[in-house]
Amino acid sequence: MSERIRPRWVVGMSGGVDSSVAAALLVEQGAEVIGVTMHLAGSQSRCCSLEDADDARRVADQLGIRFYVANYKDRFREEVILPFADAYLAGRTPIPCVACNRHFKFRHLVERAKALGTAGVATGHYARLALDPETGERRLLRGVDPGKDQSYFLFDLGQEQLRRIAFPLGDLTKDEVREKARELGLATADKPESQEICFVPDGDYARAVEELRPAAIPGAGDIVDGSGRKLGRHGGIHRFTVGQRRGLGLTSAEPRYVCRLDAQTNQVVVGDACDLETKSAWIEEVSWTRGRAPQPGRRAQVKIRHQHPGAEGTLEPGPNGRVRVAFAEPVRAVAPGQAAVFYDGDEVLGGGWIAGSGP
Repeated sequence: MSERIRPRWVVGMSGGVDSSVAAALLVEQGAEVIGVTMHLAGSQSRCCSLEDADDARRVADQLGIRFYVANYKDRFREEVILPFADAYLAGRTPIPCVACNRHFKFRHLVERAKALGTAGVATGHYARLALDPETGERRLLRGVDPGKDQSYFLFDLGQEQLRRIAFPLGDLTKDEVREKARELGLATADKPESQEICFVPDGDYARAVEELRPAAIPGAGDIVDGSGRKLGRHGGIHRFTVGQRRGLGLTSAEPRYVCRLDAQTNQVVVGDACDLETKSAWIEEVSWTRGRAPQPGRRAQVKIRHQHPGAEGTLEPGPNGRVRVAFAEPVRAVAPGQAAVFYDGDEVLGGGWIAGSGP
């Protein structure tokens, strides 16, 4: 009787508790696991730094698995950090975590996994995969923990990538992951989470943009209402996001909100709460997890930002591969640059980047 072949997986180990437990679960299942930490951001980062690599190495030693650190700092700057700054300067609100997942965890790391002859890459994301028995396609699903679900950040994964990915934590809650780490005595069991963007650890996005693109900062401009009437001055559109109320420096009897950022005129356009609402949005660079668009008129739940509960909408194809979302009820603060992700129940159908709202 031949010996059973052990599956081999590369686990992206960030140095946090989630990826640590993901690796541990695969080891418990009998897999051969290779831990890889991708060194991406600088020494001031609270994620993917050399200090995190030390934590990941300690966990790898505890689990008895091979471990490597891969330096991708230069690529990360070119593929994630600089586009982040450019998006803010263009009046958009970027999500660098999506770009990090696409370029690094599920492209560069998958390529490394192929070179090592493994089944693919496992990560500590809170998401699930399922097999469609009729088509053989992989379905991307929400994680069972609604407070930690990360499927929103994975909307642009296609079938080729989904076939080489595993999410061991998808059926667990965060509390269960912590408890598992404590049971195993993992060094990262009680390590706090980082809530900031890894390369902006102090949360000061405007300062980061100014340091990254000092020659491109447009400087001061006008704050205007919807009719173009000047209400005040601002210090740069990269300091504002759609929906923002605080920090406008305006005196008004009614609350004012940022409704639009115009990079061409260097204007911040403000209005009241009603001006933030829209019943439609255009989505560009749309991708579909099953590799094909659904039929026109498909109903879906659409999340327009990570913490958004989702709104019912109809998906209609538009020019240049865009999709128009017609919402059943008005939605608030649709911000260009954010992701719009389409769901059918727990399944991620696909998504893209918000280009604008309105007709």
